[in-house]
Amino acid sequence: MLVLLSAPLGAVAQYIGAQLCGSCHADELARQSTSEHARALRPAAEHPLAKLFPMRAPESSYELSRGAAGLEARITTAGVRTIVPVEWAFGAGDQAVTFVSQLDEDQYLEHRFTFYSRSRTLDFTPGHPTRSKTSYPDAAGVVYKTFDPEAKIMRCFQCHSTGRLSLGPRMKLAPAEYGVRCEACHGPGAAHAAAVRAGHLDQARKAIQNPGRLPGKYQIDLCGDCHRHPQQGADAVDWNDAWNTRHQPLYLAQSACFRKSGGGLTCLTCHDPHGPLRRDAAFYNGKCALCHTSNPHPALANAADCVHCHMPQVSPRQHLQFTNHWIGVYRQDSPLKPVAARVPN
Repeated sequence: MLVLLSAPLGAVAQYIGAQLCGSCHADELARQSTSEHARALRPAAEHPLAKLFPMRAPESSYELSRGAAGLEARITTAGVRTIVPVEWAFGAGDQAVTFVSQLDEDQYLEHRFTFYSRSRTLDFTPGHPTRSKTSYPDAAGVVYKTFDPEAKIMRCFQCHSTGRLSLGPRMKLAPAEYGVRCEACHGPGAAHAAAVRAGHLDQARKAIQNPGRLPGKYQIDLCGDCHRHPQQGADAVDWNDAWNTRHQPLYLAQSACFRKSGGGLTCLTCHDPHGPLRRDAAFYNGKCALCHTSNPHPALANAADCVHCHMPQVSPRQHLQFTNHWIGVYRQDSPLKPVAARVPN
């Protein structure tokens, strides 16, 4: 029996799943299914990169292997081997995949080693200490209480899945739908679908959220639910810490382009929520040119990449690279803050 977490009365049947959404919105579903968001969470054995995971970490005490029940972590400490089934793979694998397992009814484990796609290696999971570990479970990773007051592990599942989490046998967290799908952004779709079936199209439009019609501030807040809210404030951010560049809405909100756009520039200006991430410079140059129409930059005549100069790449640690979304003018040796940045040092 499953128990729904945080489900208000009458709300159990509100989510209908991406496949039912696709019965009317087939093109959107087909494109969104190819996106990184759609692959944000999978059972470890079902991840598209699963065949690459088995390998030994830099520390010989940790190894990912295929066992009888699927992927498992073998942790050896003081001559004793502990085998932990690897249940979940977090991340599409564009940059990395982090592993999570349930240890018992009260605890979940975020594994100490993450798979990094570009180098095809296991290395330390971001945020985990890199010093040698000689005892279990420290050598396996970081342990979280399932019902921690800060809901840390639940928050991971909520941002990487769609719908309400449920509790299965042994207090196992059960996502309603893997990955970030239709209703993660549009909201529960049952009322919308029912109104469509009844032919009440005006009511149907009001029963679903369309992020593209939201004012700019609310669009960026919506993405910030998982990618971090801008309103957490500049004073609370260490802008000299390269790791923070992974919080795209936070950095975009600092940009003059965003602040002076009157709500016209949002995450959706450049990123199609129904498709995979675009990587061609010409596409983003075209987005910049929508506003920068007069006195074009002379480098554009040479097909320059606007993003390369004004949204530099930041590598906060080996294997990872993020685009700094604080649009500005940068010195070549200083990709964290624009030259004219006005934030606390």
